[in-house]
Amino acid sequence: MPVITMPKLSDTMTEGTLVRWLKKKGDKVEMGDVLAEVETDKATMEMEAFDDGVLQELYVTEGGKAAVGAKIALILGEGESADAPAEKPAPKLDTKSAAPAAAPAPKAAAPAAAAPSNERVKASPLAKKIAKERGVNLEGVAGTGPGGRVVAKDVPASGSAPKAAPAAPAPIRLEKTGGEEKRIELSGMRRVIADRLLASKTTIPHFYLSIEVDAAPLMRLRREVNAANEAANQPKITVNDFVLLAVARAAQQCPKVNAAWGGDHVMEYGSVNISVAVAVDDGLVTPVIRDAQKLSLREISAAVKDLATRARTKKLKPEEYAGGTITVSNLGSYGIEQFYAIVNPPQAAILAVGAIVKKPVVTAKGELAVGERMNISLSGDHRVVDGAVGAEYLTALRKLVENPALMLF
Repeated sequence: MPVITMPKLSDTMTEGTLVRWLKKKGDKVEMGDVLAEVETDKATMEMEAFDDGVLQELYVTEGGKAAVGAKIALILGEGESADAPAEKPAPKLDTKSAAPAAAPAPKAAAPAAAAPSNERVKASPLAKKIAKERGVNLEGVAGTGPGGRVVAKDVPASGSAPKAAPAAPAPIRLEKTGGEEKRIELSGMRRVIADRLLASKTTIPHFYLSIEVDAAPLMRLRREVNAANEAANQPKITVNDFVLLAVARAAQQCPKVNAAWGGDHVMEYGSVNISVAVAVDDGLVTPVIRDAQKLSLREISAAVKDLATRARTKKLKPEEYAGGTITVSNLGSYGIEQFYAIVNPPQAAILAVGAIVKKPVVTAKGELAVGERMNISLSGDHRVVDGAVGAEYLTALRKLVENPALMLF
């Protein structure tokens, strides 16, 4: 008698809203059928059935909310009922070889158990691959994917059990100011953002580096590219598109920043998957541009526009938020000239990009001129990235930004 519970459809989801049932009570369903649309803190997603049977009960109406793990529906298989679910028959005993009850025979030594297989565990292919590499038995591992499926981030390191979450701090007592006050309840997204940022700042040893780059060459090339795009009726290229391309290419040259802390090891990635910070109504989300090191300027521009649009309308899939290896946050469009971001764990580095500003500069000839400058800051996890490594990365990034034509080949 499979009880359908509210699945954890994203890594930050704590509750979901049942937007629409796509099956009605009494319908036959098969494994893989889409049962309903569920709105999470990030997107509206489809919920699939993981069993065959008849949809017997719907416990949450359309528009209703349910916590992750809460019962929302019931599917009955053949021979099952809501009151008395069918049970598998007990295994038959071989009475001929059984010892008398009065003098039970001693148990023979059990043969050594074979190494457990993860093939029958409900887990994603990537999770099984990682588990095999780490020698981890997935049986008993709590899955956070759809229907309780084990996903990559659930796999413990080297067979170790996940560490218990730290105790929640005591609530802060707010003072009365005497003026009119407005209480704003935390949404699921805002609560998750608060928890993750607190964990990052209190458990990761941050360090910070900053450079000022000459953005004039980039701006000249951007004007030329956009003039050609306009003539060809193509979308415009933004400054951020150039920056993302430079971040990816520089990470190829300095792979030590494109890494993550694994507790007992450092994972250095071969692909550069850029998490792009996108402001939405209730906070910040970070959809991922995958294999950015393989993409052209135009492909990166198209990818980030698509991800940002769908992030703001909550239409992204869970996997489009996962797997980032380095993050970029750009507040230049808000007029912010310089800032430092908080590391997005388990990643080891995040880039903070400021606005391009005109200011007096001294040229290579020693002359005073009006220049265009942009500040880029790196926040790093010092357990993974040393200061010299961060400096090497920013040096490579500066060279690409100041010579943007190098990125087009």
